[in-house]
Amino acid sequence: MTLEEVLEKYTVVIGLEIHAQLLTHSKAYSADPNEFGAVPNTNVSPISLGHPGTLPRLNAQTVNYAVKLGLACHCDITRDMHFDRKNYFYADLPKGYQITQDKTPVCTGGYVLIKDAQGNPKKIELTRIHMEEDSGKSMHDLDPFNTLIDLNRAGVPLLEIVTEPVIKDAVEAYNYLTEVRKLVRYLGVCDGNMEEGSMRCDVNISIMPKGAKEFGQRVEVKNMNSIRNVAKAIEFEIVRHAEVLAAGGTILQETRNYDATTSSTVGMRKKEAAHDYRYFPEPDLGALHISQEYIDEVEKNQPPLPNDLLIKYTTKLGLSEYDALNIIDSKNIAMYFEDMIAKTNQYKKAANWLMGSVKSYLNQNALEIKDFPLSSDRIVQLIELIEEGAINNNIATQKVFPAMVENPDKSPKEIAEANNWVVKDDSDELEIIIKDIFSNNPDETKRFKDGERKLTGFFMGQIMKATKGSADPKTTAQLINKIINTI
Repeated sequence: MTLEEVLEKYTVVIGLEIHAQLLTHSKAYSADPNEFGAVPNTNVSPISLGHPGTLPRLNAQTVNYAVKLGLACHCDITRDMHFDRKNYFYADLPKGYQITQDKTPVCTGGYVLIKDAQGNPKKIELTRIHMEEDSGKSMHDLDPFNTLIDLNRAGVPLLEIVTEPVIKDAVEAYNYLTEVRKLVRYLGVCDGNMEEGSMRCDVNISIMPKGAKEFGQRVEVKNMNSIRNVAKAIEFEIVRHAEVLAAGGTILQETRNYDATTSSTVGMRKKEAAHDYRYFPEPDLGALHISQEYIDEVEKNQPPLPNDLLIKYTTKLGLSEYDALNIIDSKNIAMYFEDMIAKTNQYKKAANWLMGSVKSYLNQNALEIKDFPLSSDRIVQLIELIEEGAINNNIATQKVFPAMVENPDKSPKEIAEANNWVVKDDSDELEIIIKDIFSNNPDETKRFKDGERKLTGFFMGQIMKATKGSADPKTTAQLINKIINTI
């Protein structure tokens, strides 16, 4: 059964749960360092290991990041809340329970704006965002006989972002995940690196016959380390559900694991129900009150967000949606562009240089914009030099820009003048050069005079070669036409 055949008969219902590790210096309830890649089991203490007699202490930055994300997602911020214990046993959860939020999540409601499969805007409504801590990490591929446990991750602060079951297909899920990753990176609350596990996604998926009002049995899929794998897992599960039902089978309420090598899922365990976790208020942490003044202060210090910049670039600056989306795809690229447009009103040219020569250089050298040797000032100076007519686009792109990268302490004007690349628009000097070229190429000159206009390119090339590209193209073209008629 193909995906297309399934979608003709069934409606797909998808909800996503994203776990975003926060970029705090320490863990959620202890002073243990929060860092990726440390030697296993070194970022631990009696608190994160759950030793008897130890007490947690809330990391205030976790609350700050939760409010930042909630405001960016148009959520309601809960003013009075408490933490809860979620009881279950994992080998890599030292305390035997997780400190989380059940009844009073820090953020409720809200939405994330995406594009659906047809390119139309769609709001993905959120149920909640709540604070909790991560478990450790079990590794099954380092020892052929034993599972190894690294507890460095135990206690790392997380925000769990839960959607309503409103996602209809793999494309919407892909676009939603992409947008959330972009959002947390802009806010600086999470690095969004799924391959390192700092942003993880669980998919809840079911199907029901077209026109039905009752959802089908829900299945959860875990262990996906890329946005593309999330989309693949969804497509596999849609078909699997339909094939099970077509064969007269029953969909089990279970947690499944995604295998990227086979692009398929396999059952892991029966899915727990909410009552299995035996939630109760965390007795070692007091209730938390968030004042309106605190919320207002966080909102005042919010950075520019992707959708805000998209609107600004396509309306105020007049850029195409394509250009704007390319710029805002990376926060650092967008901030570099923000620096550029603060110094010039040549917005389209600034975008062209950034997405053209600058990005090409970054890609060719495997660099991020933060490692680019030229400040935004230098690129703006180059644009101004072109606008003044001192150099043309070809000289700027092919000669001045590469030289600027090699000499970032020099201005483009200094480089152009030192190399005699400044445009020559002295008609008398150009006229002598053009006449010499006509004289040295009699056959081509005769054919050109007789009407073979495709030779214009030949003569323009000869003139640019003779002037080292510094001849003004418009002036040169006018002189060619003038002189050929006098020969």
